[in-house]
Amino acid sequence: MRRRGRGRGGRGRARRAVRILEPALLLLLHYRPAHGYSLLEQLKEFGLGDLDPSMVYRALRDMEEKGWVISTWDEKQAQGPPRRVYRLTALGDEVLGGHTQGLQQARGMIDRLLDAYSHHMEEGEGEYH
Repeated sequence: MRRRGRGRGGRGRARRAVRILEPALLLLLHYRPAHGYSLLEQLKEFGLGDLDPSMVYRALRDMEEKGWVISTWDEKQAQGPPRRVYRLTALGDEVLGGHTQGLQQARGMIDRLLDAYSHHMEEGEGEYH
């Protein structure tokens, strides 16, 4: 029996998305300062368009508490209420570098696993081919 939140869909996908959310937000802020709504839209580029907005804003608050980003209120916009604009800090830039190294290592492990699986399947031995 499959446990809830495991396998396809469910909470497992959300947990994987959270692991990539911080580096994705840091990278987007590395390009330029942005407000939350703009970041939500840009996250679609990384396959994170279906995240709950509260999760993104919570991540931004957490990163601000850690000193990775800072925010200010943009009161100069022509329409609507002031919006919070997030900017990357020097510490956030360092953290982004660490995240990218970790992601590169993870990609290497994933590539090795997929290569081993492909090779195993090509051999055609074992019960599940």
